[in-house]
Amino acid sequence: MSETILAIDIGSTKICAIIAEVEDSKVKILGHGIAKSQGIKKGAITNIELSSKAIKKAINDANRIAGSNIATATVSISNAYAKSLNSTGVVNIPHKDISIKEITRVMQTALYNANVPNEYDVVHVLPYNFRVDDQDYIEDPFGMNASRMEADVNIIMTQKSNLSNLKKAVRSAGVEIDGIVLSGYASSVSTINEDEKELGVAVMDLGGQTSNLVIHTGNSIRYNDFLGVGSNHITNDLSMALHTPLQTAENVKVIHGNLIETSNEVIELPIIGDEDNKNGVSLEVVHSVIYSRVEELLMILANSLEKSSLKDQIGAGIILTGGMTKLKGIRELAQSIFSAMPVRIAKATEEIEGIFDELKDPSYSTVLGLLLYKSGKNTQYEINFQQEVLHSKNVDVENLNDIKISNTINEVEDNNKQIKQIKQIKQKNNKKIDTDTEAFSFDDLPNISEENNNPFKKLANWAKQLF
Repeated sequence: MSETILAIDIGSTKICAIIAEVEDSKVKILGHGIAKSQGIKKGAITNIELSSKAIKKAINDANRIAGSNIATATVSISNAYAKSLNSTGVVNIPHKDISIKEITRVMQTALYNANVPNEYDVVHVLPYNFRVDDQDYIEDPFGMNASRMEADVNIIMTQKSNLSNLKKAVRSAGVEIDGIVLSGYASSVSTINEDEKELGVAVMDLGGQTSNLVIHTGNSIRYNDFLGVGSNHITNDLSMALHTPLQTAENVKVIHGNLIETSNEVIELPIIGDEDNKNGVSLEVVHSVIYSRVEELLMILANSLEKSSLKDQIGAGIILTGGMTKLKGIRELAQSIFSAMPVRIAKATEEIEGIFDELKDPSYSTVLGLLLYKSGKNTQYEINFQQEVLHSKNVDVENLNDIKISNTINEVEDNNKQIKQIKQIKQKNNKKIDTDTEAFSFDDLPNISEENNNPFKKLANWAKQLF
């Protein structure tokens, strides 16, 4: 059965909306729309009315090309005001076999144990390590036999005000939100392959006004960081250094941006405030300005990588994506800074059919990641922003969200305590219990941990027989 989906990447320089058809986890693009960002600075919405108009324009263009009209969308949310929090959950397995219900309980327990600030909302709960009894680093606990399970999770959250403004802007554009994904997470979905997930990898998304760092080790994202610097800052630096208008500086960056070679060639550029006259500028100066800004950005990201304490677990190295990667020589510069790690530029994913040439640009990795996320390419187990459990298992599980974590940890021990209390009451009153057949004995009762027995039902039956 096919489903038509809409993904919207709300960036600081552009907004991209893509409509695609998903069938059997395969994605086929039907149409896309791109609009210049308005009312958005450094990943945060600063003007709901302007941002809503830009989002609506991108959606309308996508609808016109695809010939459809979709009412719900999966959108990206910037790392700007996102924070991460690690937590651990522990549950007993009364029936010994681990099912989706037990995995859900352990993730919810970890979330319950976390100290999430009141001003933040949870966007993702991502388990990166499972322990079954005394065995650590379990890849997938589903179907295993155990009496106890633990999970270490990475909780990604964002400020409530930021999330509320995002929802208002999208709703004003005529679309309801059915999914929210951290932009760095979405970029990683579209750029990381299975070998890199296994070895551990860092994804650096170098955008227009912002840059993101996401580290994927084990089973999911372990670390994310944000930097309010992007390729637009190179344009600003060039404009000030060369005394030329911003649009001219942007053209110089695109045409002459080179981090490897220098040249003594002189180009004529208009002067700010006096565009009738031109000023001669050496390309060597252009190279110096661009090189300094990019080197500074990569050095800051290198410090963030050190701060994560996960550098030793990144066996697959670093993936660079985002619009800034179009600068010639950026991989070589990054390789010199991250000297002990392999560095590659992200390529357009081959998992999506009908991808337009325009969308193969690395600057569209986030919106393509949203499509793949919606098609089921999320982390193996996850709790999303709607507190729904996402998993890849083909099983029918009912009422997962009704599980109450407050009574799951010690439910078997609690039942045993209640049984002892009933015994004490019986002994104190010195009553003889008769049944229709023979004397009732607690020794004859079945084991409450026996598979497929519900301890609460057993306890209710015993109480009826006693009283």
